[in-house]
Amino acid sequence: MKAARLVSPREFEILEVETPSMRPGEVLVHMEHLSVCGSDLRTFDQVLPEASYPLAIGTPCHECAGVIEASSDDAVKPGQRVVALTYAGGLVEYAAVPAHDVVPVPDSADPALWVVCQPAGTVLYACQQMGSVLGQRVVVLGQGPIGLTFAHLLERMGATQVIVTDVHDYRLEMSKTFGATHTINARRENVVEAVAEITKGAMADIAVEAVGVPETRQQVFDVLHPKGLAVIFGMPHGGDVFPFNWWAMYEKLPRMIVVNSRRAGEVVEAVRTCVDLVSQGRLDFSRLVMHRVPFEDLGRAYDMFSARKDGAIKVVISV
Repeated sequence: MKAARLVSPREFEILEVETPSMRPGEVLVHMEHLSVCGSDLRTFDQVLPEASYPLAIGTPCHECAGVIEASSDDAVKPGQRVVALTYAGGLVEYAAVPAHDVVPVPDSADPALWVVCQPAGTVLYACQQMGSVLGQRVVVLGQGPIGLTFAHLLERMGATQVIVTDVHDYRLEMSKTFGATHTINARRENVVEAVAEITKGAMADIAVEAVGVPETRQQVFDVLHPKGLAVIFGMPHGGDVFPFNWWAMYEKLPRMIVVNSRRAGEVVEAVRTCVDLVSQGRLDFSRLVMHRVPFEDLGRAYDMFSARKDGAIKVVISV
């Protein structure tokens, strides 16, 4: 089967490897569509120690959807389309995956769109941890695929103000179609002052950090009113250690949730819920998929997503 791996910084190798064998309790998934996640860039963009290369077959990729080729579990049948929660190593034509880590999807929609339910499910899980946002003022820092999904869900959950920030105007324009009530370009505007003006000095009840850069990891506390809720979702990029104004956080007396459904062991149910809502027509993530790239050109997909080329938001790789 064909597969890929990162062999040096920002450089992939496509090669032929043996198709994996199933073990009891596993299914063999024929991958159809993959997508690039911001967390993949921690590996793709960084220069790792030379001894780290080449990376394991299929790395980095974990957003995958395909068709069951063979199954050792009666609950999942060959021919069934699924979201496959591989967690790592998804850049392959076939993957053996535990049967409990696949989520069946209908055949009724564009198959490429189901892969988006993996990251969207993690956001849905984070929103569940917040509790009710009805009537709340919410700030979402960052409008990449994750931030846009937060805006989409929070607006539907009844937040009265969904204030979003980003440094790219095209993402802010997209956010308006996902439910944002106010947009702030963080490159041109002072985010804290803009939130104060929009909320008439009340500041945010809830602030979501959806980027993982030092500026937003500080702003998530700065835009809150005292005792507001800070939701820390974004993974760090460009370094895990950074200066931090402890007092600016401490004086707000914030409540805080650090949330990730995979690490909490809840990702399967969250993705299943997301699939249900999409199949019912109650959520629509089709606008996120603006670029599709063949597997043979997957390096371009990662480069496009990393550099935000051509208005990239979600880049899907067709296997």
